[in-house]
Amino acid sequence: MVGKPINPRPTGPISASANAAFVPPPVIRLEDTGLSSLWLQDLALKILYFQGFLSGFKVAEEIALPFAGVTDQILESLKREKLVEVKSSSVGLGEGSYQYAITGAGIDRAREALERNQYAGPAPVPIETYNNAIRKQGTHRVVVTQRHMRQLLSQLVLSNTTFEQLGPALNSGTSIFLYGPPGNGKTSVARAFGSMVLQQDMYIPYALFVDGQVIKLYDSVNHQRVADDDTSAAGTGSLRSGQRRDPRWIHIRRPFIVVGGELTLAGLDLVFNDTSKFYEAPFQVKANGGILLIDDFGRQQVRPRDLLNRWIVPLENRVDFLTLHTGRKIEIPFDVLVVFSTNLPPRDLVDEAFLRRLRHKIEIGDPSYEEFRQIFQRVAESKKIQYDDKGLAYLLQEWYIKRNRKLRASHPRDLCDQIIDIARYRGLEPAMTRELLDLAAQSYFVEI
Repeated sequence: MVGKPINPRPTGPISASANAAFVPPPVIRLEDTGLSSLWLQDLALKILYFQGFLSGFKVAEEIALPFAGVTDQILESLKREKLVEVKSSSVGLGEGSYQYAITGAGIDRAREALERNQYAGPAPVPIETYNNAIRKQGTHRVVVTQRHMRQLLSQLVLSNTTFEQLGPALNSGTSIFLYGPPGNGKTSVARAFGSMVLQQDMYIPYALFVDGQVIKLYDSVNHQRVADDDTSAAGTGSLRSGQRRDPRWIHIRRPFIVVGGELTLAGLDLVFNDTSKFYEAPFQVKANGGILLIDDFGRQQVRPRDLLNRWIVPLENRVDFLTLHTGRKIEIPFDVLVVFSTNLPPRDLVDEAFLRRLRHKIEIGDPSYEEFRQIFQRVAESKKIQYDDKGLAYLLQEWYIKRNRKLRASHPRDLCDQIIDIARYRGLEPAMTRELLDLAAQSYFVEI
């Protein structure tokens, strides 16, 4: 299950509170992990079973726990029970450099553990600890102003009405319904939102632990890591020099995840792998603390109404309920800005009751003639095409007004690309001549 991350280039600095909302406290003792020593012993045995000889420091790195006071205690217990043995040691480097190997009895116990689940990675974090961390980090979102929005949307040409609606919608942190004809910048607006999100940071764990079950949360495709000493990310707490934290947590940019036609109802609940016997977190949990864009809403394989009904409780109560394969439901904070983007008429997708639950409804409509001119001029200049007002007037008259064709914000980009292709083939300089504009329009527009 893989979403489509978008990594827009940040548009400029946006300030946030300098106080750390949450930094995972260091783990000093086994009890600090919130996990039983037996469960951690099984985790260490599975790692040794799969990888063979490992030093004590390497075992600590694999389970993402400190060696001193935690991993050393786990290995000592396994040695006493003759489940692992020391194969070699280095004088003067301490117990962490000892090479450990699993014994025959250890192999038997590792296989028993693998029957329950095959998770063999960083130690998970109890679900309660994760929930508290998400709530704390949710209070430190950046609040945008008109000035920030002008920076974020500086590459777009939007009507003033639309522009003034987008800022409050982004600040709400709840839900936005973007609708309107295709090609007018709904996804571009979402990319701009993403550029702001990626200027903030937060912490998430590699995995969650609930009732003996493991839920894999960190996803290298959808989560962008940040170095702990990176102070360029605003807000939630880069570490000060020498500061320690729980290594089971990863420092990331706040997520911005996009899903489209591949989204299903099953994809919004815990995904249990029958072979590995552990779970993958759904999209909205991976997006916690950030933005989830549901692109091309209405074109999924399930009915829009069924998909929308799934969102009613999370959108209203800011809490989501997920179901384990045992039937138990677990509660997780829903700290996600959900953006629904659709080209379809709202009346064909949603009813009044659901629209009421969506905080902001914003139409991204067709550009005016003046806005179209501004877009064409910007695009032509960026693509090194000589812009000409007379050429644009000819294009509008012949290919839009006479043919009753709607203006779309994406047309200038696409037509300029056509001009470049044709001019290169003919050995000409790209320009807005009547000949090149006609050829570009003929190869681009299709009468439906």
